[in-house]
Amino acid sequence: MNRFGSTVHVHRAVGCAGSVLAALTLALLTPAPARAQQPARAPQGTTAPAPPAPLGALAPANLAKSRPAPPFDLTGTWFIDQRNSENTWRFNPTGPFTLTPAAQVHYDAAKKAQAEGKVYHDDIGQCWPAGLPIIMTRVWPIAMIQKPTAIYMISGFMNSLRTIYLDGRAHSDPDIVVPSFNGESIGTWQGGTLVVDTKYFVDDHHWIDSGIPASDQLHIVERITLVNNGNTLEIAYTLTDPKNWQGDWKVTKRWTRVDDTDIAEVSCLPDLNDHLPSTQSKENVR
Repeated sequence: MNRFGSTVHVHRAVGCAGSVLAALTLALLTPAPARAQQPARAPQGTTAPAPPAPLGALAPANLAKSRPAPPFDLTGTWFIDQRNSENTWRFNPTGPFTLTPAAQVHYDAAKKAQAEGKVYHDDIGQCWPAGLPIIMTRVWPIAMIQKPTAIYMISGFMNSLRTIYLDGRAHSDPDIVVPSFNGESIGTWQGGTLVVDTKYFVDDHHWIDSGIPASDQLHIVERITLVNNGNTLEIAYTLTDPKNWQGDWKVTKRWTRVDDTDIAEVSCLPDLNDHLPSTQSKENVR
């Protein structure tokens, strides 16, 4: 090649070398995003620490946690006030309502049995638990004990226990939860109201009213307040159960303090209920 070609070749080589050097310098000075975004790993041969075990509602460490003071304390004994409660102890609407076809079959059968002077699926008379919501309005007092982490309710009817958790836990995993007659209740404070969300109910031998069954899709929301200088407990209920009725059922109930009453041990024994129509097969339509 001539000298001009050689000169051009040398200049190109020098230019390439400079570009490579510049690229290497830039790579050394610029952090690698992929490397920077990777989370720190535990040293090889070690395991990450396990999350802390959940605390029970009465665990001292849970009770000792710092929390805002609650707007009110339900501790005391309460009795349903049927004088001022809509629809007395019942929870179905006072106006028209629409049941699903499957639930309507039960409802019609219950009406027929009632017209014949009989009862229909009176499982409570057979010592099955009343379950929520009926357990709240049975004509028996309810003792309530409020702690920072939970409210414990013990009914004078069969000593049924209901717990409302206040410690910030979420509802249990539906794949592992054990359904129950009173469900799983989680409470949160919203201003001066305690809002309680309850689900995970059993769907066998559980009734909202005579002829109106409860299913595993029953969902109950309660808005709890204290009125009348703390002497009246008021709960506004919203009930949904798409397997049994359409829409929301809303009803408000009230309880009064009964400071002269305690809850005694009570057992439901079928042989003590022999005088009840619901225990007689000829009177109890099933």
